[in-house]
Amino acid sequence: MTGRDTTTTARTRPEPAAAAAPRAPGWAPAAAVRGKLPGLAVAAVGVALAWTAHRVLPAVPLLTAAIVLGAAAAHLPGPRAVVRGVARPGLSFAGKRLMRAGVVLLGLSVGLGDVLGLGWGTVAMVLGTVAATFGATAWLGRRMGLPGDQPLLIATGYAVCGASAIGAMSEVSDSEEEDVATAVALVTLCGTLAIVVLPLLHQPLGLDATQFGRWVGAGVHDVGQVVATAQTAGPTALREAVLVKLMRVAMLAPLVAAVGLSLRRAGGPAQTLPDGTAHTSPDGARGTRRPPIVPLFVVGFLAMTALRSTGLLPQPVLTAAHQAQELLLAAALVGLGSAVHLPSLVRDGGRVAALGLCSWLVIAGVSYGGVLLTT
Repeated sequence: MTGRDTTTTARTRPEPAAAAAPRAPGWAPAAAVRGKLPGLAVAAVGVALAWTAHRVLPAVPLLTAAIVLGAAAAHLPGPRAVVRGVARPGLSFAGKRLMRAGVVLLGLSVGLGDVLGLGWGTVAMVLGTVAATFGATAWLGRRMGLPGDQPLLIATGYAVCGASAIGAMSEVSDSEEEDVATAVALVTLCGTLAIVVLPLLHQPLGLDATQFGRWVGAGVHDVGQVVATAQTAGPTALREAVLVKLMRVAMLAPLVAAVGLSLRRAGGPAQTLPDGTAHTSPDGARGTRRPPIVPLFVVGFLAMTALRSTGLLPQPVLTAAHQAQELLLAAALVGLGSAVHLPSLVRDGGRVAALGLCSWLVIAGVSYGGVLLTT
């Protein structure tokens, strides 16, 4: 072992004196930070381009533009070498760590008083929609034979709040980056299609503004997509949609905690899921890690929700926090988008698309029935 270590040191550090010299305190962390800077710079450029696209075309949500640009960079001949090479550590950092920070700040958008003001009937409708969508999607994804954590992540994204929910769940399930990217791409695509499809169904389904808004809030994935869809029916629909959507966002913490508890009891990451299916960690090992029941960033999300509910924060602070949350999530989606590998997506594309369509029908149907029963 000693000889192997010496050989490796000599090979990687050609100057013997430098190899023998003790490392200064903080050397490794500093090197790690420097290694992430190129990727973080790429993510920042992606966010700037996504923001510009959103400003020029307001119908294009910032987060949708961010993941599209990340995926494009991963496949264009020039940027591809950078994205897969020197920028990879920083982009992976953005896709995980910045996503956590964005989820924490997302808690400041959830006021428990406003949510509970919708009434217990609406609370029950949202709980039923989240449970039915998550359970049906996870079960069907396993039946279809989708690989890795894709069924779990897609189920979470559809049931709760799109990409941010997928990012939160992936931390508990220790999911591979490619599975996360595939789930985010599918949920983002379907949520974007909802902006076009749902307004066309508003009048044919005979929904008034309140009903349409609640249906959109219960059935569309990302907050930005909810706003873009509901605003077509006026301010009443928009208000109801946002409140119902924030109620779904509040379901993120208990859902992640439930999965974390399930995995902890199983003795390792992602072995037994709430729908009863078997699952292994990315390295195939079982029982190698005991995930936290509630990750720290979910605790942060709950703390921010409690802080928002006190009413102590002035509106300028909440506005600044919302803008920071959008930028952090956009940077995270640039990182996740850059991990999308189209050949793999095409290989599983038929099954992934079928699962997305079925899950979309489940959440749209259950939420529609729930709205009719509670309004």
